[in-house]
Formats: sequence, C-alpha cells, structure tokens
Amino acid sequence: MLYLALMLRFLVGGVFLVSFLTKVSRRTSFGEFVASVRGMRILPDTRVAPVAAAVVASEFLICLLLAVPGQRATLVGLVLAAGALLSFALGIAGAVRRGAREPCRCFGVSRTPLGHRHVVRNVTLAALALAGAAACSADGRMSTGGTAVALAAGLLLAWLVVASDPILDLFWPAPPPPGSAGGRRLSAASKKETSWLF
Repeated sequence: MLYLALMLRFLVGGVFLVSFLTKVSRRTSFGEFVASVRGMRILPDTRVAPVAAAVVASEFLICLLLAVPGQRATLVGLVLAAGALLSFALGIAGAVRRGAREPCRCFGVSRTPLGHRHVVRNVTLAALALAGAAACSADGRMSTGGTAVALAAGLLLAWLVVASDPILDLFWPAPPPPGSAGGRRLSAASKKETSWLF
C-alpha cells in the first residue's frame, strides 16, 4: 500500500505541477488561461479572473503539499487535489452542456476543445487521488528499489495524463472548434503540439 500511495502521490503531483507551470511559464500564459475560463461561459465576467487566479494558487498549494515529506501533508494534498479535480470536472461538464467549444488549457496550448473526455479524465484523477489518500495511512518500510519503481511509474502515468489530448487526437480527433478550417487534418500548430511527445 505504501508503494501505491507513493506512486499516486507522484502521479497527482506531477499532473498538478505541469498544470501550474504551463499557466505561469510565459508572460501571456495566465492571460490565455483566463480567456479560456471566460470562453467556458460558466461564470460572470467579473469573477473569471479571480477564479482563474484561485485555480492557479490551489494548484501551487497542492504541488507544495505533495512535495513536502510526511504523511499528513500528503494526505491533505491528495484530498485537496481530489476536491479541485471534481470541481474542474463539474465546471467542464457545465461548459460542455452549454455548448462551449473553448480549447482545453489544462496543460498549456492544447487546441483540443473541451469535451466529455476531460470530465472523465478529471473524475478518474480525483478517484486516484482519493485512493492515494486512503493508501498513505499504511505503515511499513520501503526498499530503495520499490521506491524507485513507484516514483518512475507515477511520473510515467503523469506524463500520459498530460499528453492524453494529443495522443487521443491521433486516434480519435475531436471536432474542430467552430470557424476553424481544421477538419480532420492536423494543422501545423497541432503537429507542433504533438511533436514533443515522441
């Protein structure tokens, strides 16, 4: 159980770290995220920027808690992560129900429109975070080899989550946003987005 808790800690922590960094890494990143939240049409204009700032702050706090050694910090971080992920899932579900076709900015510059896959992804991650929280109460000692395997598995799964949109678009392309000339062909921008995966 300790290895499972460690793996899920690195999975969730890795996902939130990438999500946070892609929203603050460039001068325009946060503004693009704010614009995407506005495009979801689930909040009044006056609340968009404060809510976007709260999302970024909560992602940073979760990363901090999951980076701090200790069972208590990990437990709090995973429970907060689960709550945040369920909130994201509800927000995305509301946006999809309203017909919003805003690109998902969860991990930066993706052009994949919000859809049911993003709701499923967030709910699944929330369930894994809660499983990690339940597993982190176990006692015992961990070997160096087992710790390394759990760490590597967690980071690999985090990478797969972060890369899920471009990977899924290769096999099941999402419909292009209205007004785009994308069709089923990958645009030059899309190719650039997926090139880092391989």
